Amino acid sequence: MAKNKGKLWQRVKVWIAKFLLAWLGIWLAGILLFSFLPVPFSAVMVERQLGAWLHGNFDYVAHSDWVSMDEISPWMALAVIASEDQKFPEHWGFDVAAIQSVLDNEGDERMRGASTLSQQTAKNLFLWDGRSWVRKGLEAGLTVGIETVWTKRRILTVYLNIAEFGNGVFGVEEASQRYFHKPASRLTMAEAALLAAVLPNPIRFRADAPSGYIRQRQQWIMRQMRQLGGEGFLNRYKLH
Repeated sequence: MAKNKGKLWQRVKVWIAKFLLAWLGIWLAGILLFSFLPVPFSAVMVERQLGAWLHGNFDYVAHSDWVSMDEISPWMALAVIASEDQKFPEHWGFDVAAIQSVLDNEGDERMRGASTLSQQTAKNLFLWDGRSWVRKGLEAGLTVGIETVWTKRRILTVYLNIAEFGNGVFGVEEASQRYFHKPASRLTMAEAALLAAVLPNPIRFRADAPSGYIRQRQQWIMRQMRQLGGEGFLNRYKLH
């Protein structure tokens, strides 16, 4: 009996190893392929769609329209950098100072504030939503992968195409068409800042019905965009 249990456990370990290696292969292939191919959907989009179906909401559609960086207003690229990750052009995927600040404040819920655009891209594209040390560990590994293979411009392009801007609204093109009835290439500074303002919690905050807090955050983002140097900031680092 003990011998049979030992054999069974060995088989289970082999299957677990095969499963993990298969997922690793999928992630590596995704990093390589999406360094030049459009991203059709993200893990978060799949999670949201399946969640809606499981709750009986068959009207929900997680939708995104891929656009290149040339088809996105420079203000939008600048807005997410100003609001989410001002050190984006210079770091290697992680904001060490921000991470240390979070670790020094145990119990603080500012994990997103320590997440760079690179980390958010890795998480949104390949992983599930939520908070756990397992997910953060996988996120760190994937972040190193995309920072190694992709350019900063590519990371920013993918991020803007898969970021969640509202209920079922993914990607800046879909958000621009939904909320402003225009392509992402024509977004103004104020509109880009408004979209960036809802990113911390796009389900709770709404770009089409912004609260006073979101309007204040929009104004703060616009000030940060000016302080960074406007479009000149993007040109300096070849991000647009």
